[in-house]
Amino acid sequence: MHGYYSLDSRSVESIVSRLDGNPVDGIHAGAGRRHYGSATRSVHHTGKVLHGGAIMAFADTLGAVATIANLPKDTRTTTIESKTNFLRAAPEGTRITGECTAFHRGKTPMVWQTQIKNDTGKLCAVVTQTQLVLPS
Repeated sequence: MHGYYSLDSRSVESIVSRLDGNPVDGIHAGAGRRHYGSATRSVHHTGKVLHGGAIMAFADTLGAVATIANLPKDTRTTTIESKTNFLRAAPEGTRITGECTAFHRGKTPMVWQTQIKNDTGKLCAVVTQTQLVLPS
């Protein structure tokens, strides 16, 4: 069995202290399977809704942090696939929250699903991503 790194919130904050110029708060990582994050976003379309690319970057960051928290020693990770289903817009000023859950934590790939919800708890997007585990 591999020894897994355990990251405290300070370590995670140093990895992703800011996302697209906005503070990221509430990310907790460890040996567990769920990782949370939230950010008030200011990257919007002309229609005054959160840009889809900002949602994807937020989810990708959470999946990467979740993977890093579960990496065996002497390994690193990179995203090799990401798929996003957009279900509803997040209007300007909306606070979004992401919850990232492991589908598969293997030796080579790890697969994560991140649900992005708005400040009323409604689902805005579902992102499934695959992280490749590589030797350091």
